[in-house]
Amino acid sequence: MTNAMSPEAVISLDLTNPPPGFLDDPFPFYDALLGHAPVLPQPDGSILLSRHTDLDRIYRDTKLYSSDKKVAFGPKFGVGSPLFEHHTTSLVFSDPPLHTRVRKIMTSALTPRAIAKMEPGLIATVDHLLDGLARTDQVDLIEDFASTIPIQIIGNLLDVPMDERGPLRDWSLAILGALEPSLTDEQLATGHKAVEEFKAYLEDLVARRRASPGDIETDVLTRLITGEGADGQLSEIELLQNCIFILNAGHETTTNLIGNGLALLDDHPDQRQRLLDDPALLNTAVEEILRVRSPNQLGNRETTDDVELDGRTIPAGTNLHLCIGAANRDPAVFDDPTRFDIARKPNRHLAFAGGPHVCVGLTLARMEGRIAIGRLLQRFPNYRLLPGRISGGRIRFRGFAALPAKMS
Repeated sequence: MTNAMSPEAVISLDLTNPPPGFLDDPFPFYDALLGHAPVLPQPDGSILLSRHTDLDRIYRDTKLYSSDKKVAFGPKFGVGSPLFEHHTTSLVFSDPPLHTRVRKIMTSALTPRAIAKMEPGLIATVDHLLDGLARTDQVDLIEDFASTIPIQIIGNLLDVPMDERGPLRDWSLAILGALEPSLTDEQLATGHKAVEEFKAYLEDLVARRRASPGDIETDVLTRLITGEGADGQLSEIELLQNCIFILNAGHETTTNLIGNGLALLDDHPDQRQRLLDDPALLNTAVEEILRVRSPNQLGNRETTDDVELDGRTIPAGTNLHLCIGAANRDPAVFDDPTRFDIARKPNRHLAFAGGPHVCVGLTLARMEGRIAIGRLLQRFPNYRLLPGRISGGRIRFRGFAALPAKMS
């Protein structure tokens, strides 16, 4: 349970200069936003939105609210820089026609049948990692478990050779970390370097795949190269940057889903026991984890025309911060929203956004969370977290950098 916060404290909230305590526990701020300032102007002219109904409507309206971030990211990254090229070309920050072409390829590859084919390999990966946890007195559930699973699954999706997957996590963390509202010069430089190195690696991988194509039914990279499922092929830049996007988007968010879930179950022993007693609750438990600790806490849109929100006129070209973490606690939508309830139904959370930009990998992410959390609980029902957990330290993405634990 979080502590109440005064209206005065939240009205001064600035995402580029967050107040003490916000990174570790933003939830009192979220509750205060919902209660006192659901449409909150920021010092830089952007607007922070927290109501579920506002976010849900904005996600579905692609005419008034654009995902294209060229204007916003120019000053942030430098026009033409590696980070600018990546984040203005990838699926999540693009509008049609690019968004339509890339999404068609991905959805044609991530069919229910294709995802079902991945399940045996995912189970084998998880069980192998659990065997490793059993051999160690103390483990880190992020480093030794949660972060490894999505790298292997997304690596398999693009058929990245096993011995070449080592740098993927660090590249991903640096590139996604550059989406934080405020960056140091060092973070910016690290992000630019990560894009350049990732892109150079993919240029070589794509050349190898062109020379020796994979199975178009299971190899998303081969699909992206051929344009299978879309109306026309991608340019080389579109191809490379969306490969980076797939590897990044599938990595940190799923790592956070698994880590957040294991932490929540440890923090709520009654809900852990409930799940142990009734494993059929696993699906709703994953949805509640996604709601209570959304891996992605913030989305963004830009207004294409003047709009009115909460009696306030917002001009065209305004950057909107969509506070998913707050919307998922909105008492207008969720009964007793601060309570962690693994059997909660209905659960209309926005962890995967919504509308045409709803997360293309949501079915795969849910499967990874269900299998990882379910099999760990089955194998180690008495696991316990130790002192020393480390927050991921980000505003946009919510997760842990470390979760020390004993497994028995």
